[in-house]
Amino acid sequence: MSGAVLGVVASAAGGVERWFVDALARPLAEKGWRLAVTLTPSAARWLEPGTEALGALTGLPVRWTSRLPTEPRPHPVPDAFVFAPATANSLAKLALGIADNQALTVLCEALGRRAPMVVLPQLSDDQAAHPAFEGHLAVLRSAGVVFATDPASVVRELDRVAPLVALGENDGNGATG
Repeated sequence: MSGAVLGVVASAAGGVERWFVDALARPLAEKGWRLAVTLTPSAARWLEPGTEALGALTGLPVRWTSRLPTEPRPHPVPDAFVFAPATANSLAKLALGIADNQALTVLCEALGRRAPMVVLPQLSDDQAAHPAFEGHLAVLRSAGVVFATDPASVVRELDRVAPLVALGENDGNGATG
């Protein structure tokens, strides 16, 4: 894949601490993606015991806090993004452009530049039934977001929405072509 960078963002949804590394990060890295992992603050707390190992797998530091203006960017600009799992709260914020933590900041910026993005929502039936939820999904779909149903489908959907990136046909600046 010639070093294509994949932004991988996770929010704190039940079970993420059990499947994030082995069912998502490792398979993506094995496909050749260079992973730039950013976590919501709560997800960072849940995954903190494994962040060093995750950083070793990806070759980049795992982020959950913003950097100071004088600090260098710890991640290159990703060619594509995966947001898994995505809670109802984080999906609503993303649809509304609310970037109140580092994870949502990188995702909002990615939507702004229309980077390919696959999202795995993980929420309760009651949260999905909220009157605003379908509107949030519609906003995200209109921005090109593709939704997955489980960690394995994230990998399949990513191959489908980022084929030029997956083939390594990028210009080194986060653009394909």
